[in-house]
Amino acid sequence: MTPLLLDTHVLVWLIEGNERLAPAMRVAIDEAASRLELFISAITPWEIALLVAESRLTLTSDVQMWIDAALRLPGVRLQALLPEIAVASTRLPWEMHADPADRILVATARHIGATLVTADAQLLRYGVQGLLRCQAAE
Repeated sequence: MTPLLLDTHVLVWLIEGNERLAPAMRVAIDEAASRLELFISAITPWEIALLVAESRLTLTSDVQMWIDAALRLPGVRLQALLPEIAVASTRLPWEMHADPADRILVATARHIGATLVTADAQLLRYGVQGLLRCQAAE
């Protein structure tokens, strides 16, 4: 079993109870949390706050309170944006799209040896190339 790194939308789905998150994936996330191997990238709070600021995401509470509560969930670990991850995000193999948050997520997953849980078709295609362990969230 490998650690899991949640894509931003997957964290939102998990906490907000969105049914798009597959029941089997909820179980896998709970199991990773029980092993203390459930990670959130440091870029995720920034991305959530940006989406809220741009009115592209509505949460059930104030964004800072929501993020604080998410980071207090049992078994959730925040992975810092280390210099090695930042540099690696600019050196990813194959054709990785330019979205900086996605590049940091991919570099983070590769750095910590985690499986990225996502519904992002571009990231799942990147995983098919064998350059990243990905698991479909839906």
